Amino acid sequence: MALALRCARLMDVEAGEVLTDRTVLVEGERIRAVLPGAAPVPEGVEVIDLGEATLSPGLIDLHTHLVGIAACGDPVQEIKQSAARQAFESINHARDTLLAGFTTVRDVGAFRAFVDTALRDAINSGIVIGPRMAVAGAYVTVSTGGGMITGLAHDIELPREFRFGSVRGVDDVRERVRQILHGGADLIKLIGTGAVMAAGTVPGAPELTEAQIRAAVEEAALYGAYVAVHAHGSEGIRMAARAGVRSIEHGCYLDDEGIELMLEHGTYLSADLWWSDWLAEHADAAGFDAESQAKNDHATEAQRQAFTKAVRAGVRIGFGTDAGGFPHGMQARQLTTLCTYGMTPAQALRTATLTSAECMGWEDRVGSITPGKYADLIAVPGTSGDLSAFTDVRFVMKGGQVVKNDLTARG
Repeated sequence: MALALRCARLMDVEAGEVLTDRTVLVEGERIRAVLPGAAPVPEGVEVIDLGEATLSPGLIDLHTHLVGIAACGDPVQEIKQSAARQAFESINHARDTLLAGFTTVRDVGAFRAFVDTALRDAINSGIVIGPRMAVAGAYVTVSTGGGMITGLAHDIELPREFRFGSVRGVDDVRERVRQILHGGADLIKLIGTGAVMAAGTVPGAPELTEAQIRAAVEEAALYGAYVAVHAHGSEGIRMAARAGVRSIEHGCYLDDEGIELMLEHGTYLSADLWWSDWLAEHADAAGFDAESQAKNDHATEAQRQAFTKAVRAGVRIGFGTDAGGFPHGMQARQLTTLCTYGMTPAQALRTATLTSAECMGWEDRVGSITPGKYADLIAVPGTSGDLSAFTDVRFVMKGGQVVKNDLTARG
């Protein structure tokens, strides 16, 4: 089916410009052409007039957790649900994410292994609606680390699906990476340091060695996959960058040496700056304990200062929010936060589109309004200069299919 989308403004994220009065021709799943608004539409093509709205590429979130209990500070709740229950709940999370304008996500792990692969496959086969997903399958983590459900009594042993990615030595890491990729994952997610929200762990402390991280990178590369690393602490960040990971997640205590290493190796930074604003208001109600809140308070200011330095230095910045720590569908609120800490609006929008697509290795298919790419398009009211408009997405198209239209009549 062929469609034509007419819009008053179009975001050219490659050039960092706003183009006025454009028509985007869509054929099947793909963008066929971008034309001046006055250009004639081929006969038989259905026209959707978006009026005064601004058309943008669909947004991309590099750090989501669509599987699991959202906005819950007690990880023990994870073992009070069955895998089936989590799978069904993830359907709502996926739908909310897509309808909020995020047409592509990288889902970077769940406590229960491989539910994310099932969700991805259900979306791809049309069983449920949701964004395009690249998934991690399971965390690769030390046995008591940030990728485990911690805080349990020492004599309680979790089922294997909750400790599938638990590792000891280098050989363990290689085997687990193979198992996770054989199980259907698209990428590998390592927990390189302690976590803010994992009881007993220390965010700044390394939990995997550089040799283990390098082994994961090498093994993943054999399968054409890459590695993303959860790393708060400066030493963990430096080890991960030297080992050749694709992206650093969080990066709270990133220092000057870490920035230099990231620049040298082309490492992306995915920093969840906005989540702390949500936590400041909702942490108690969501059940986050005093330890987690104290660690978050300490990490937040450090992360924001580090982010500003990374932007100024020219580090590649992707858009990752940690959605799931807060309710799904709220991710676009981070766009204005990026501007508060050093980005221009054009930079922030490019980060949430083309740069994130590049991080995923998907720049040939998503991230800009370019002929040949998937017709993953969203529209927001008003002008594009105010990024808060992206919290009010009125139109969503994924792969040429309109999944939300609160703007116009079709003609």
